[in-house]
Amino acid sequence: MDIPAICDAEELSCDVLVIGGGTAGTMAALTAAERGARVLLLEKAHVRHSGALAMGMDGVNNAVVPGRAEPDDYVAEITRANDGIVDQSTVRQTATRGFAMVQRLESYGVKFEKDEHGEYAVRQVHRSGSYVLPMPEGKDVKKVLYRQLRRREMRERIRIENRVMPVRVLTSPDDGRAIGAAGFNTRTGAFVTVRSGAVILATGPCGRLGLPASGYLYGTYENPTNAGDGYAMAYHAGAALTGIECFQINPLIKDYNGPACAYVANPFGGYQVNRHGERFVDCDYWSGQMMSEFATELASDRGPVYLKLSHLPEESVASLESILHTTERPTRGTFHAGRGHDYRTHDVEMHISEIGLCGGHSASGVRVDDHARTTVPRLYAAGDLASVPHNYMIGAFVFGDLAGADAARYTAYEGELPQRQLAEAHELVYRPLRNPDGPPQPQVEYKLRRFVNDYVAPPKTGAKLSLAVAAFDRMTGEIAQMGATTAHELMRCAEVSFIRDCAEMAARSSLARTESRWGLYHERLDHPERDDAGWLHHLDLRKSASGTMEFTARPVEPYLVPVDGFTPAGGPERHLGEVGLVPVATAGPRRTPPAARTAAPLAPEEAAAAGPARATGPARATGPARAAGHSPRILELLALAEESPDLPALLPYLGDPDPAVRAAAVAALGETVPAGAGPALALRLADADRAVRAAAAGALRELVEVLPGGPDLAAGLRAALAVGDPAVRSAALEVLRALRLGDAELYAAALADAEVDVRIHAIRGLVSVDAATELAAAAGDPAREVRVAVAKGLAAIRDPAPAPLDPLLSDTDPLVRGAALGALASAGCPDGYARTAVAALDDTAWQVRAGAAAGLSAAVAEAAVPALAKALADADADVRKAAVLSLLAHRACAEARAALATAVGDPDADVRAYAARA
Repeated sequence: MDIPAICDAEELSCDVLVIGGGTAGTMAALTAAERGARVLLLEKAHVRHSGALAMGMDGVNNAVVPGRAEPDDYVAEITRANDGIVDQSTVRQTATRGFAMVQRLESYGVKFEKDEHGEYAVRQVHRSGSYVLPMPEGKDVKKVLYRQLRRREMRERIRIENRVMPVRVLTSPDDGRAIGAAGFNTRTGAFVTVRSGAVILATGPCGRLGLPASGYLYGTYENPTNAGDGYAMAYHAGAALTGIECFQINPLIKDYNGPACAYVANPFGGYQVNRHGERFVDCDYWSGQMMSEFATELASDRGPVYLKLSHLPEESVASLESILHTTERPTRGTFHAGRGHDYRTHDVEMHISEIGLCGGHSASGVRVDDHARTTVPRLYAAGDLASVPHNYMIGAFVFGDLAGADAARYTAYEGELPQRQLAEAHELVYRPLRNPDGPPQPQVEYKLRRFVNDYVAPPKTGAKLSLAVAAFDRMTGEIAQMGATTAHELMRCAEVSFIRDCAEMAARSSLARTESRWGLYHERLDHPERDDAGWLHHLDLRKSASGTMEFTARPVEPYLVPVDGFTPAGGPERHLGEVGLVPVATAGPRRTPPAARTAAPLAPEEAAAAGPARATGPARATGPARAAGHSPRILELLALAEESPDLPALLPYLGDPDPAVRAAAVAALGETVPAGAGPALALRLADADRAVRAAAAGALRELVEVLPGGPDLAAGLRAALAVGDPAVRSAALEVLRALRLGDAELYAAALADAEVDVRIHAIRGLVSVDAATELAAAAGDPAREVRVAVAKGLAAIRDPAPAPLDPLLSDTDPLVRGAALGALASAGCPDGYARTAVAALDDTAWQVRAGAAAGLSAAVAEAAVPALAKALADADADVRKAAVLSLLAHRACAEARAALATAVGDPDADVRAYAARA
């Protein structure tokens, strides 16, 4: 398909834009319309059967029915379940408004179970509180809601656009308020823009975050179409998200992406047991703590874990089958039948779901107040997307209603939509079309979510989470390269970008909260204790002005309902900024390496010709195959190269005006190596094009063992030392040294070069001609790397002596001192130097101590062995290894052998192995 232009976008207008046609979205649209607003409801599928609710619902988990439960008890229950980190004002909205919502749904035609007297048949599932209200015909809930949306009076105010997927909320450049959205049609691919007075996000959880054990991308516990769209849109709109480190992890049927339905089975007498039939759950509420107990049991020799039903009478089993096989997952009966399982003879094996983000079943979502307002003006969030802990279906309806009522106050935005934001949304949607043969979405998404499982799923550690952040950063480029050819594939590609955003939020948030809380939901092995003194706080994240993810620790507000064991301390917010990563690139303690060197910049005229990428990055050789599409001359050259031409046949191509042809000719020269190739390559070191010069330098280095070192080549290499490109000068020095074409005067002159790498090559040249005096003169070089090379060079010349090392032994840089001390092993370590080395064994830098231990191998045993024996207790394994190696040089001494005998039990394998040689 063709990429539509932004100016051809279909523009829609409304007072209230509702994104997502599931549980919260339908209720928000109905309420806003009832309040007189013009409503636009966007759904990337079809409202009639979209959202988690479309799969059916077996019951209400949090019905606070008067006479059966009290709102304050429910608020306290949710506070305990969430380890005290709740905004009780939001939870109380569900507690106080939930029963009226049940009655409203009932007036629409939703059926709730009642007893023989017409009273709601509320069940007690947990050990305190009766909140579960079964829905025997819950499979029809979405059908009932859709019927309400299509009522004539609602159709006049609610416009439904199915198959339209928003990807970004648009915000006003003036005051940051939400003013609409940008997206596309998932069937036609048309670009769609919306201007509105307010925006309600109701896109559900991020259920497609972790990878199910089956490896099937869409075999998730939550509705797999919920890919974190709203989380990403809220984040990029500038809204605060909170609790993202508190994952959703659920018990489910083994090998089946559906819940074990304990909420339904428990009132009938079902319960969770281990393989011995023992009940094991101590926690009183379905929470992270309960999941922690569940995971522990599952991993023990008491596993597997089951939902026990086989002990129930026939009538109970039959009732369960009628509910579970028709409501929550209609395929459940087929699944059990395919395995030959019957509830009468088989209990249901349970397992643990993949991780996800969900406010309604956990606590991770967009931060909202008690009217569903986010921190962005006129932007609302409701349902599983909003961080109202354990809100479930009734809470989604309640907050959809609250959002619709509040948003109905606003009318459509009339200004110009922000072009930059539209362009960013357009790029996000359509970039896969520019790369139709790029990696397909399933492959990229599988890789992304496998990283989530490997590094983000609990139990968590700072190291694994840091690896996750690095992986997600790296995958940004891979996601940008995904390919698509249809509008449906564009939808899936956009979803992968949302999943990546959510994965990074989950990893960084988990890094930021340096404690363990919520049981399995946030178990940090490196911070195993709960820290109420420091962390009875919400952890908010948002996108900073510079585009980075920053964090704030927000104190829990004073409780409306006191809860034993939790006392919010209040106080100011703590701005945490960006979270720090744990060093993971090296094993063991990180040591400070030499400073990295950056590539020399191009000359201005080269930068202008090369373009932004080549102006700043390292040069790459351009071979014939790479450049074949640039010039027909290259095709001629390729044909010629097959015939092993002599140098005169290649010379016209080496002088071609097109640098791509010249680079290809250099590559051909390097492949065929005719007579005179060396001088011809040296001549190309002065080429005007950087890529040609790099190709010539690479060819010379590659051919250095086969090129004859004649005067023509020597002259060409010496001339190259005046070229402005430092990479050329380095290559010229290297080839001059390797072919023995340089002398002390030439190399000493190169010590004045401005480029560190060139000076290091000059040092190596001086070593090759044993120019000790010139080497010693470089001991004052301003670059540490050069001084280290000098120290090693003074040890590598013939007939080394310790005296030239004197200035380096007192150098201010520990790496230089360490190299100089190590050089004493070759240069000699007479009495005065031995005392210097012994004293250096107490240096704070491990590099210095290791160098000193190495240098003492050349000292007399009486001075060296006692100090080396003491060094075997050094905290650094590399120092101990150096001491063992030096003691091996003194093994004729009994004291050295005794010291080595003690090292055979060292915890470091290298130290043990070398000591054993004695």
